[in-house]
Amino acid sequence: MKKLKFFLVLMLCASFQVLQAQVQITGTVTSSADGLPVPGVSIVVQDMENVGTATSFEGTYSLMVPSNAENLVFSAIGMQEVVVPINNRSVIDVIMDEDILEMDEVIVVAYGTSKKESFTGSAKMVDNEILENRTVASATKALEGVVPGVQTTSGGGQPGSDLNIRIRGFGSINASNNPLYVVDGIPYDGNINSINTNDIESMSVLKDASASALYGARGANGVVIITTKKGTEGEPEVNFKVTFGNSSQAVENYETVDERDYMELFFESYKNSFMLNNSLSESEAITLALNGDATTQSYMERLGGEVYNPFDVSSELLIDPTTGKIVSNANLKYHDNWFDETLRDDNLRQEYQLSIKGGNEKSQYLISLGYLDDKGIVSNSEFNRYSARLNLDSKLKEWMKVGMNTNYSLTEQNYLTNRGTSYNNIWFSSLAIAPIYPVYERNADGSIVIDSEGNKVFDYGETRPYANGYNSVALLYDDSYSVNNDNLSSRIYLDLDTDKDIPLIKDLKFTINFGFDYRGGDRLEYNNPIHGDGKAVNGYGDKTNFRTLSYTFNQLLNYNKSFGEHTFDLLAGHEYYDYSYARFNALKKNYLFEGLTELDGAATTISASSYTHNYRVESYLSRLNYDYSDKYYLSFSWRTDGSSRFQTDYRWGQFWSAGASWRVSEEGFMQSFDWLTNMTLKASYGSQGNDNILHLDDGSQDYYDNPSNYFIWQSFYSSEYPNASYGGVWLESLENKAVEWEKNKNFNIGLESYLFDRISFSAEYFQKTTSDLLLFRPLATSTGFNGYWDNIGEMVNKGMDFDLTAHIFKGDFKWTFGTQLSFVRNEVTELVTEGQEIVSGSFIIKVGEPINSFYLPTSAGVDPATGDQLYLIKERDDDGNITGEYITNSYNEAGANKEIQGSRIPDFYGSISNSFKYKGFDLSILLTYSVGGYVYDNVYSSLFSTRDAGDNFHVDVKRRWQEPGDVTDVPRLVHGQVNYATNDRLIDASYLSIKNITLGYNLPESVVERIKLKNCRIFVTADNLALFSKRKGMDPQYNFAGNQDYEYVPLKTLSAGIDIKF
Repeated sequence: MKKLKFFLVLMLCASFQVLQAQVQITGTVTSSADGLPVPGVSIVVQDMENVGTATSFEGTYSLMVPSNAENLVFSAIGMQEVVVPINNRSVIDVIMDEDILEMDEVIVVAYGTSKKESFTGSAKMVDNEILENRTVASATKALEGVVPGVQTTSGGGQPGSDLNIRIRGFGSINASNNPLYVVDGIPYDGNINSINTNDIESMSVLKDASASALYGARGANGVVIITTKKGTEGEPEVNFKVTFGNSSQAVENYETVDERDYMELFFESYKNSFMLNNSLSESEAITLALNGDATTQSYMERLGGEVYNPFDVSSELLIDPTTGKIVSNANLKYHDNWFDETLRDDNLRQEYQLSIKGGNEKSQYLISLGYLDDKGIVSNSEFNRYSARLNLDSKLKEWMKVGMNTNYSLTEQNYLTNRGTSYNNIWFSSLAIAPIYPVYERNADGSIVIDSEGNKVFDYGETRPYANGYNSVALLYDDSYSVNNDNLSSRIYLDLDTDKDIPLIKDLKFTINFGFDYRGGDRLEYNNPIHGDGKAVNGYGDKTNFRTLSYTFNQLLNYNKSFGEHTFDLLAGHEYYDYSYARFNALKKNYLFEGLTELDGAATTISASSYTHNYRVESYLSRLNYDYSDKYYLSFSWRTDGSSRFQTDYRWGQFWSAGASWRVSEEGFMQSFDWLTNMTLKASYGSQGNDNILHLDDGSQDYYDNPSNYFIWQSFYSSEYPNASYGGVWLESLENKAVEWEKNKNFNIGLESYLFDRISFSAEYFQKTTSDLLLFRPLATSTGFNGYWDNIGEMVNKGMDFDLTAHIFKGDFKWTFGTQLSFVRNEVTELVTEGQEIVSGSFIIKVGEPINSFYLPTSAGVDPATGDQLYLIKERDDDGNITGEYITNSYNEAGANKEIQGSRIPDFYGSISNSFKYKGFDLSILLTYSVGGYVYDNVYSSLFSTRDAGDNFHVDVKRRWQEPGDVTDVPRLVHGQVNYATNDRLIDASYLSIKNITLGYNLPESVVERIKLKNCRIFVTADNLALFSKRKGMDPQYNFAGNQDYEYVPLKTLSAGIDIKF
């Protein structure tokens, strides 16, 4: 059963109705499928919609009706409407048939709604029941595994973080690939994590041109429409929901060696370096490694000295020279786990939600308050959100309706101070530092050094070779990185409906919408003067203040008219969008006192800068929907956008779509197939644009760390003139006034069918061709420039989406099974010049290959005789044909002969969902999976490096080659040798994730009534419960490129809560 969406309560009639005789009618409403009571059924007197009630949790109702009432209308979401004559009865029991197929389901689409049966495009609606089962701070995370054709990334586990999504593949190479978010009919420019997920009624994902072309320049990568909850008619209803949870790692750490293994492996690599580089015998190399000499450090000195020997045997005697192993009588004096030291004990996640809704026939309201406190698992990495929402709708006249929906949120987010391979990054340093190094200073007996105030003393590694002068655990407390955001959004509308007999054209509806999004915030990064990055400059601070303000104003005319079996629905409109962004940044150093984090506490200004950006779009749009006999549907849309991101001659873009669908099951020749409830064929084709082509690293339009934000049709000048004695500017980047829109051509064809009144199935094929891709066109160096940006590329995405849902009933038991499967194939079909390649590290973009294919030398294994890493070289002629191959141990040769080694794009991906209901209990399980594709596990690869002393090893290093005849895939360990990237570091990206399990129980009505409530649900839920992949420690969902990074691990959250209505 679908969750109760709203109650219609008994309203007083006009005074003359109140005075007339009334009768009481009672009864019970049950389901024909299982005989169970149906709660939340709306019951109204026909033609008297202000006289009504709703069934209780046990399906009962009681209603006072006028004596002249003739019929009662019973309706509920997911059930077929029933009209029952009263016929002077005082008891009316009703059996309702379930509307499993929900052919009349209304989905939110561009600039309105559409019945599912008449929609010619590709869209998927996600209702709030799915959202309520997820303990997520950002609504985007609720899309995981519920919309075919949508891929998501984990993006790490930083509390409050949004994840990235891709709808049907990649839409661009250098411009944005992010979809457009629309909230309550207006494009949204705030942070998605600022929206309280408890306030969301539904989300619609628009995937093809027919569905999203009306959004023109901003809808090329798909559209996510978020609709928030509204007030309802009836007495006030209060809803209070509280959730408590606890988070832990959803992805386990990589397996690294312990202290004993590390000392032995490092000694072996150090010894081997003398044998290889100094041509010493093994015994000579062992002696030199153990004791050193006047010019060479011993192995322990190389590791930082005796202070970092964790064993109770001195380093001179620790290694047995005959075996190279640690002597058997050596015992550990201490054992520090750097990662465990970062974990916080109070990793509680708590969320509170309070809402009040109600109203009458004229006005409805909803007030919502929310608070979320997510501590995360690492100290100083929490996320707090305070939110409030007010939604008002009022009918001023029968033909006039106005409304306002305003949301405010304050988010406070603390990050770890650095990312990537910075020593400040705990995710990097806790994994990469050798296990012999302590977090805290140690006495000779291995005990922790305590200061005069009783505190543990951190070890800052003044003599260790790894992270000298750093302690990333201490930096969690001494450094800070915070981002605070104020978000204010409002939507205001006015509806004029001429169906209500005003003296205008009948069947015409005029709507005015105005919305604005404001986001103001600040970011402060503080590095303390005692240790870490700030030590060299006596501490430094980096502060950014930023502000964005956007508003959208549109006017829409809608004309709907039926002539016999013909129905026309025409939309025409105008829209204006304005966006502004302002940023101020300053850096200072030389802090006078430790702990003063604001810039006023520092003496010296390093730099100060400010920056503004403005962007405007004006649009005209139209759409025609045609329906003949509820069997044949046509849809046409057109939009023209004028964008300030282009020079005047190239400013306007034309975008359109055409779609058609045919309900084959409604044809006479199909009526004998009584098991086929519905079958629809549909197809669409259209054009969309992408104007999000600013010069930005991440494709976003307000990334406050990148001041090089400019329109490509303009020249870019830098004021950082390279002469300290004189001011000036210099031309940094050439303009291209002819740059224009990236364009998408979208084709979609699909089949929707409903079988046996229980099974729904859809299959869609799509092809998306992106042309005029923005790429860098090179110039001769004699011009003084490397090149300029131009529209010169093309790329194709094509694939299929499948969606299956089955409903199974038996008595009190209801089981809903769902599965989704998608695949997409990507190919770059055109670049700057024929045969050109765009190479970036281990990735390549090449014509005929998927975007961001891996580009690596080919490993030929390890030479059993010498332990050298071997490489396979393929010889090619001028046309690229293979003419031969050979094996070498030279990486320089291999690096000059890289090969394309596959890509991250999976063979297919999808989800499996199960929902069970039995009496008051409900259980839902969601699994997501991906099969095929590769990940370049650079984190794993780094744990094989022997280049630097103090770097940690993966346990797989113990498989290394040691003597002639060894057959292994890990080469000989040689200290100081670079660990080169090859295709043997690619790993299958397939995974299976238990994404969500939720168990709930609705208290019986007898219990609820005794405690004066309307409903009470108790639930427990688990998010990201388990991940099964090819390698422990690797997160195959991390990003779309297919590499790994040292990021906050995804979190597993176990929660319990209660949801009450009264």
